[in-house]
Amino acid sequence: MIPPPGTGAFLNAHGWGGAAVRPLAGDASFRRYFRVTLGGRSAVLMDAPPDKEDSGPFLAIGKYLHNLGFSAPQALATDLDSGLILLEDYGDGRVTPVLAQDASDEHAIYAAAVDILAALHQHPPGDVAPYTDAEYLREARLFPDWYLPAVGLTEAPGHDAAWAQLWPALFTHPPVLVLRDYHADNLMLLDRPGHQRLGLLDFQDALAGHPAYDLASLLQDIRRIVSPKLEAAMIARYIAARPDLDEAAFRTAYAILAAQRNIKILGVFTRLYVRDGKPAYPRYHPRLWEMVNANLEHPALAPVKAWFDAHVPASARIGVKVSA
Repeated sequence: MIPPPGTGAFLNAHGWGGAAVRPLAGDASFRRYFRVTLGGRSAVLMDAPPDKEDSGPFLAIGKYLHNLGFSAPQALATDLDSGLILLEDYGDGRVTPVLAQDASDEHAIYAAAVDILAALHQHPPGDVAPYTDAEYLREARLFPDWYLPAVGLTEAPGHDAAWAQLWPALFTHPPVLVLRDYHADNLMLLDRPGHQRLGLLDFQDALAGHPAYDLASLLQDIRRIVSPKLEAAMIARYIAARPDLDEAAFRTAYAILAAQRNIKILGVFTRLYVRDGKPAYPRYHPRLWEMVNANLEHPALAPVKAWFDAHVPASARIGVKVSA
């Protein structure tokens, strides 16, 4: 992966002239990442093409989180016109591969992640847009818009109306900052003074919404299986830390949001394959369907389950076939 044009001039202008630049793993967006090293120092160069990515929210939310005492990488230098941002380097301790090597600390790491959410949700959401019912529906519609055509089905009537019966349950609590992609792949183990144990990544799409969303994102993680026992323990931990919550209403919202998110991801991962030519993502479909089928059994999901049972047969719940 070749660094973007202008990298050398950008680094020269900000005291990193002559630094070594090597690629890092990217994500599902158009952003690319490189590690920059010079004389014992290191930083992360983010290449976010301005015609495809708006880095303003990432910088603003990162600063807000930092000011609240949470560990979010701060910008060392920026050139938004070219889409180049130099960030603090949080190292290589991403939770997913760390636990793949040694899962003995799994409970403690997830407890720390849950405690971050409980603490964050004590604060106002900041200057972000609300997570509206229109946005929840837009996300849910990624399934009929992208997944159904990819498996040879057309959308049957009643999809939107079924979801509309669920949205009121998501507005029973004052909104909090919802990071929207809070899971093990976006959490970094840190060991440095002045930082919490876990660093936060990928929060640029944050909205003001229900506190159960990020908990569901963490505990129903498509990339890393969380056992039902650990999921139950972490939900209980969060609720214990938030005595102000209506527990029954929170658990109902958790069930709805877990289903909505997993169904949305079925659509997102299909779009990444069909539209963007990324063939790796459909491999997650079978696991997603396992979770969605389980999600739909919750009584709160009854209207959506009825629509799925009537219009999405078992033969279509195995994933999109990738062309050779």
